[in-house]
Amino acid sequence: QLRLVESGGGLVQPGGSLRLSCEASGFSLDYYAIGWFRQAPGKEREGVSCISGSGFRTNYSDSVQGRFTISRDNAKNTVYLQMNSLKSEDTAVYYCAARPNYTPVYDYWGQGTQVTVSS
Repeated sequence: QLRLVESGGGLVQPGGSLRLSCEASGFSLDYYAIGWFRQAPGKEREGVSCISGSGFRTNYSDSVQGRFTISRDNAKNTVYLQMNSLKSEDTAVYYCAARPNYTPVYDYWGQGTQVTVSS
């Protein structure tokens, strides 16, 4: 069974850090680009960051540029999202998704992990 499982969410104070993990099972991430998305209550889902299968190319939304870092360890079949200098507006459910390299559609999605930034 092909699955993506996110972990690492939680409650953190403004200015704090969290590292999210996205682990794949049932398939190898080597040939997949991975994206992180988030959805806050009452808002549409938005793309946060993505990384190519090789890991050489990364992209970030303007809202997280300079604060979040995406990385991957293909040996562990896992992608990470390091989130620093967290703000209250980063509060959302975070999802990872996988798409085959050079295709636009994300085929596999995780179940999401809650991130709450609050004092």
